Amino acid sequence: MNRQAFYEALRASKAVFGTSLSARQVSGTDALLNACENEGITDAHHVANILAQCYHETAGGMYPIKETVMRHHKDQNPSDATVIARLDRAFARGQLPWVRTPYWRDGWFGRGFIQLTHERNYRQFGVRKEQALKLPIAAMIAVKGMRDGSFTGRKLADYRFPQALSSPPAQNPRRIVNGSDGTDATVVGHHRAFYAAIEAAGGWVTRPAPPVNETPNREHEGLGALIRRLAAWLGGRT
Repeated sequence: MNRQAFYEALRASKAVFGTSLSARQVSGTDALLNACENEGITDAHHVANILAQCYHETAGGMYPIKETVMRHHKDQNPSDATVIARLDRAFARGQLPWVRTPYWRDGWFGRGFIQLTHERNYRQFGVRKEQALKLPIAAMIAVKGMRDGSFTGRKLADYRFPQALSSPPAQNPRRIVNGSDGTDATVVGHHRAFYAAIEAAGGWVTRPAPPVNETPNREHEGLGALIRRLAAWLGGRT
């Protein structure tokens, strides 16, 4: 896919980012596209849905964030203590009725494009708290999670696109990321905009996977090991 043409098509459509994208939005979108390529996502609708869900989950910022952070906040990376205090206040006011036990008290609140919450989920992906905000890792979590059904048990392959975009809530692909929250039509609109831009840019063409003999033993590593290797590589560059 011609990425320059992709971004030009997005700007021309004004459907998601308006007429311009910030450098941060481009970096985040590129990270997700890179992860789609690296993880062998071959369906353009799957790519569009990943982008659409991440766009919605980050309120259009298209960058990994901490839970409670809103687009209008001046501080886009508040301290963990600030996030915990916000969640404690919301919980005390009864604004989190689905929460029985505060999962955030030890810092296991949401982080990422599609936010990980609870210690067990961080451990499932093999990442530490702060790693879930690193751009390549957050993108990998979003892509693998939607591909494999890690967030809700629903995965991209469970849906037939584009027909699924018109499905009622119980069968809508928004369920890959979240329960029925009234946002299905909004995310579908984002999906259509990203898909149109992909098609305008020549369609989604992935890089061929390397031969097995060039990646010895990696087929048995699993998600956690892959993320740990990437995290170690990033750590060596800081």
